Formats: sequence, C-alpha cells, structure tokens
Amino acid sequence: MHLELRHLRTIKAIHEAGGLARAAEQLNITQSALSHQVKGLEEQAGVELFVRRSKPLKLSAAGLRMLRTAERVLPEITALGEEFRSLRSGKSGRLHIAIECHACFDWLFPALEQFRRAWPEVDVDIRPGLAFEALPALAREEVDLVVSSDPETLPGIVFRPLFDYAPTFVAARQNPLAQRPFVVAEDFRDQVLITYPVDRARLDIFSEVLRPARVEPLAVRQVELTAVILMLVASNRGVSVLPDWVLREVKYQPDYVTRPVTDKGLTKRMYAAVREAEATRPFMAHFLKLARSEPLKLQRA
Repeated sequence: MHLELRHLRTIKAIHEAGGLARAAEQLNITQSALSHQVKGLEEQAGVELFVRRSKPLKLSAAGLRMLRTAERVLPEITALGEEFRSLRSGKSGRLHIAIECHACFDWLFPALEQFRRAWPEVDVDIRPGLAFEALPALAREEVDLVVSSDPETLPGIVFRPLFDYAPTFVAARQNPLAQRPFVVAEDFRDQVLITYPVDRARLDIFSEVLRPARVEPLAVRQVELTAVILMLVASNRGVSVLPDWVLREVKYQPDYVTRPVTDKGLTKRMYAAVREAEATRPFMAHFLKLARSEPLKLQRA
C-alpha cells in the first residue's frame, strides 16, 4: 500500500467536514477529484474506508484506524516544517559545547545565560570535553563548539579567537616564593604544584615553562575544583598556576599572593573551534560575541 500525506489529509478533512463536497472545498480540489482519490485509496487498501449511504459521511473501522494515524502524523509533519523554517531563518538549531578548560566555567555560564534568553529555540548543552577527544567529536558533529587554548589545523574546522589571558602564579602569603617579583621554572623544583586533572600537555605551566626548561616539580597534585585548589594553596599545601580571571578576587585577599610567570609574564589565547560551515550562523555568531565579552568583564572586575 502506497500511502501519501495527501491521503491522510483527505481522510481527516472528510471526517471533519462530514461529506465530500465540503471536504473538497477545504482541500481546494473538485469533488470529482476527491471521489477519485478516495476510490483509488480504497482499492490500494483493499477495504472500504467509509460507511456508504450515511449522512453525514462516516468512517468505517478501517477509516477510523487511518484517521488515528493522520491525527498523529500530520501534526508532527507540521511541526517538522516549522522547525526547518526556523533552521533556515537561523532562529533555531543546536549548540552543544565541549570544554577543554576547567576554569572556563566561570565565564561560560553567564555567557550561556544571556544566550539562552536571546535564542530560546536553540538546544544548548555542555559536554565535558575532558572525558573524550573534543576536536574529533566536533568533526563528527557530536558537538558544535569546543573551547580550547590549543588550536590545530583540521579540515573543515576553524578556530575563532575569543580573548587573551595570563596564566598567573598563586601561593600562600607565607610561601617563600611570595617574596619574588615573579616566578620561573626553577622555582617549582621544591614546590607541590596543584593542577586540574588534565594531561600535562594541556597545562600552560608545563607546556610553556616547565617542559622547555626540563624542570619537574617536587610533586604534582591533581584537583577537580577551582575552589579546592585555592583552599589548598591558602593552607600552603602547594602552589598553582591559574588563569587571571580565576584569581580576580583572591589576589586582594590577605591569604594569597599572585605573581607573573617569568619576568615578562605569560599570555595565552582562548579559542572557539567550530565547523567552518556553521561559523557564520546568526546564533553561533552571537554566542561567539558573548564568549569574547564575558571573560573580559571578569578580568576587569
């Protein structure tokens, strides 16, 4: 049986109109064409869909079964059409984000809250980028944006710059390094370095300072939460290097000191990796704008 959407619309229109003449008018076709369509449909189905010689025209048991299908399927088709129209106009879509940066949650959530209000029809979700290979997932369309400080050359992927940040040393005020104007690689040899639980290659202090100088800290302690890292630092259980926006408040507290890393300081750039074909979609462009501005508010705070 070859069933088309027009057949479902026909069954529904005849049931609602109670006769062929009014249904044909609703469907904007002639009554003769409608009768021919019904006859052909019944021949395909091998059953009668209407109770003949009934006024108003009534559906048979088979016709009612088809009506239930029409009432279920036609609204879904209508909704799908609306969704496609929204996609074409750029009003709806999907923004699933993977993050290769623990500290990024500090500015990401405020940016997402603004985005949610502006684009209520966009499906927003956060995928923990640390639990899987985020950039390959982006290429496979499992996520739509990756926040990363490590741009790569990948086909079909573009890295849009978001903002620059300064990896900054933080220690307890009683730590001997608190007396230094800045810290260098050698200063970490007798220090417990507290980091997020990520690969060393993705930690600025290792990739930019310690590894080039072939310096190994006294020990490395991995901690999931920024607040816990700072608590341990304040207790002089170790030192850490965190983005400057994370330290916007503690740098003024008496328990902590913050210092530049190296005499000139470090500067790194955060990027948003997106598929090239989607980089200019209206909602994506707006999110990138928010993702650039929100961290700068934190840095100036």
